[in-house]
Amino acid sequence: EFGVAEPLVQKEGASRIVVELAGITEPLRAKEIVQRSAFLEFQMTDKDGLFRQALPSMDRALVAAGVSEASIGRRMADSVSRRGQAATPATPAASSAVEDLLRSSPLPDTAKAARDTSRTRRDTAAAATSSLLGGPLSALLFAGGGTPGEYMVASEKYLIVDEMLKNPAVQRLLPRGIVTRWAAQEVSRGARSFRPLYALQERPIMTGENLVNSQARLDPIYNQAVVEFQLTRRGGRTFERETGRRINDYMAVVLDRKVASPPAVIKSTIGSRGQIELGSASLQEAQDLALVLKAGALPAPLQIVEERTVGPSLGADSIRKGVLAGVVGVVLVVVLIITYYRVSGVLAVAALGLYALFTLGAMAAIGATITMPGIAGFALSVTMAVDANVLIFERIREELVAGKSIRLSIDAGFKMAMNAIVDSNVSMILTAALLFQFGTGPVKGFAVMLIVGVMASMVTAIFVTKTFFLMLLARRQQTQTLSI
Repeated sequence: EFGVAEPLVQKEGASRIVVELAGITEPLRAKEIVQRSAFLEFQMTDKDGLFRQALPSMDRALVAAGVSEASIGRRMADSVSRRGQAATPATPAASSAVEDLLRSSPLPDTAKAARDTSRTRRDTAAAATSSLLGGPLSALLFAGGGTPGEYMVASEKYLIVDEMLKNPAVQRLLPRGIVTRWAAQEVSRGARSFRPLYALQERPIMTGENLVNSQARLDPIYNQAVVEFQLTRRGGRTFERETGRRINDYMAVVLDRKVASPPAVIKSTIGSRGQIELGSASLQEAQDLALVLKAGALPAPLQIVEERTVGPSLGADSIRKGVLAGVVGVVLVVVLIITYYRVSGVLAVAALGLYALFTLGAMAAIGATITMPGIAGFALSVTMAVDANVLIFERIREELVAGKSIRLSIDAGFKMAMNAIVDSNVSMILTAALLFQFGTGPVKGFAVMLIVGVMASMVTAIFVTKTFFLMLLARRQQTQTLSI
């Protein structure tokens, strides 16, 4: 799906997976796709306001623990400072979101921190609605629009609020069955930028385990990237039942624990098809998401423990040796068949030339790539074509020994050998089809080339070679012998 010729994915030991991508041009994008779990959930918003009711208790717990906006800011500043001291002057530490936050509002002392915090709160209040309460956490939360369970956090305070929500005391006070999820993207309200926070029901009404297909496209009306999805029949029935019970409620699409788009009102039942709106995301990001969703979510995150890049020189050397081996094998077959069957062998070799043309044309038509295993499949299918000719020629020789004329011997030879040729070639095609169905990348490439080659060899052996024989007889009508 990513566009490489023969991806290889195989197990190594008990807990590792090896992924090989030949000819990859975007390794960073490939790593991001491989590491994404893309776990999809459809969760309802906190319509009863349970999270809002618990805010006073959370504020009291934070005050009792000595956690405040200023203390978290100082801890972040100390962490950034320690990382900066560890970095050498020649390789300064890369800028992070925390550094950007602190660069815009440094906190050298408590008094200045209090003044900056007060000024930021006044600016935020002017840009959005007033804060919910006066505690450490609720002072940074602002009521959203008309969506239940939606809260706005100034972008520069996003990390501070996130730290507060992760505090064990706050986690214990979260209402049962309620979780908090950040929006995947920021939103603008006036001149300020905010990061939405959503209180959602923990139990999803549907997960991505029931997905069977997903496809990215651009919405022509709003000109934004969307991912259309399709559920299984069973999942569609469940989704239709669950959404039917929640008409006029708000549902959030959650991807990897982040709300992909603002929760929408369920206006009618939703069946097995739907779409995920991605806002300002690019079409390529939507395509990557659709790819990961279609592949299926892993129940655990992937961690890259080793990464290697193999240069093209090693591959070029292998291809050169593979081509040399294939050429030597084909030349030996050609020499042997001409030596043994003489003029008839020459006709068979001429048919092999058309066989190669048919095979390469078919591979080009289906857009296949000829790789090392493909070369092996090509060489094997050449031997299958020669094998068919051997069966035909031996039958012709038997008919000639029995005293039949050249034309009758040729007709009988092709007719009597037909069953054996069809049997062997169909058996080979079935075997290659199983290899394609159950094999990995290189095995699939071998199987594709073998199937195409065997089908082309049947055409050349049965029709082309016989046509050449008839053309030879038309030119030598008086001949009484056949060089075979």
